[in-house]
Amino acid sequence: MTEQQCCQLNETDVRLGRPGPDVFVHRTAICETQEVGSGTRIWAFAHLLDGAVVGRDCNICDQVFIEGQARLGDRVTVKNQALIWDGVTLEDDVFVGPGVVFTNDRYPRSGRMPQVARRADHQENWLVPTVVGRGASIGAGAVIICGVKIGRYVAVGAGTVVTWDVPDHRLVLGNPARPVGWVCVCGRPLDDELNCPDCSRRFRLRNGDLIEAA
Repeated sequence: MTEQQCCQLNETDVRLGRPGPDVFVHRTAICETQEVGSGTRIWAFAHLLDGAVVGRDCNICDQVFIEGQARLGDRVTVKNQALIWDGVTLEDDVFVGPGVVFTNDRYPRSGRMPQVARRADHQENWLVPTVVGRGASIGAGAVIICGVKIGRYVAVGAGTVVTWDVPDHRLVLGNPARPVGWVCVCGRPLDDELNCPDCSRRFRLRNGDLIEAA
């Protein structure tokens, strides 16, 4: 990686972290955290707060915001203008589409409001965690209400509002999210016989859960 490719820090750049030399940070991005795995790329105008953890080989696109208590696994892709707040965990291989918004407070009020200042001053009073399971995809403009668990290999359609836990491999659409089918590990919707038309994986239901057939 050349000097032009890597964000070069000087003594005045104390607000920035120092990710490893094999991490690409665009010169207009602000990366305050040192917890960035090798091979990760952070693009223009993205902002990662101190304390955020980002795994290996991730792609953090333009204008993404990642708060300091967010956790991203390996090979995660976060597209432009997505907002990832404290308490959000994205497991390995998650895809977050452009404009996706996570939340972390079920009953938000301005922390400057005197009537709620006491609650706002203590994060344990309002922070509600959210987990997105391995290999899940969240479509453009979706809103994820805090406190849900989105299962492994789930597909959340564009513009969907997720208000409840989503089981592994489910395809959900709408506001509020509703199940409309199942999806393969590769991301393609399964046919009526729970087979993947793309990669030929076969699945079956057991006690309501989708499992890959032997």
